[in-house]
Parts: sequence; structure tokens; C-alpha cells
Amino acid sequence: QVQLVESGGGLVQAGGSLRLSCAASGSIFISSINSMGWYRQAPGKQRDLVATITSGGSTNYADSVKGRFTISRDNAKNTVYLQMNSLKPEDTAVYYCNAEIKVWGRESMDYWGKGTLVTVSS
Repeated sequence: QVQLVESGGGLVQAGGSLRLSCAASGSIFISSINSMGWYRQAPGKQRDLVATITSGGSTNYADSVKGRFTISRDNAKNTVYLQMNSLKPEDTAVYYCNAEIKVWGRESMDYWGKGTLVTVSS
């Protein structure tokens, strides 16, 4: 069974940094992982894209995080990272990992992690 497991959330002061990690478990079942990314959902708001990265390393960022956040991945470890610098109170949200994963014998489908809370205090 394939699951995405996030880690690295927490409480940080404005201007600080955090690094989120998300690993796809059940690698024995995984044929390939295409796009991986991070989304976030603030209280009372919809879930929005933060950043994505393809298997080839092409990245895409929300305008609100450009220049402050960096997404990367380690294909050998089936892991995606989000380095968040110069954090602002408006970055406070639950951050969700997403990945398009193909398991052996099946079509690709989207997987989601359970989310990790990032709180930025002013």
C-alpha cells in the first residue's frame, strides 16, 4: 500500500525557516512517480497550490512564495522537500503533500498526505 507521510511542520516566528519532507512509503509497489508537490489550506480557505516539481526537476511556484520557498526531490528516496524561508504569518496553514504515482499494474493516480501544520507567529 502506498502512502505519503509528511514531517517537519511546527511553530516558527516570522522571518524564520522550516523544512517540510514527504516520503512515499510502499516503494515495492511503485512503478514511477511523476509530479510531486505541496499544497496548503488556511483556516476557512480553500486548498491552494504552493509548489510542484516534475520527475525531471522542473518546478512551479505560487506567486506568493516565489523567492522564499524552494521545492526539491530525491527520486531515489521517493521524497519531496519544501524549504520555507522568510516565513510570514500568512503562510500559516496545513501543508499537504501530493504526488502522482503509478503502482505496478494500475494507472497513475493522485495521492495525498494527511497534512502537517505550519504556524508562523508575528
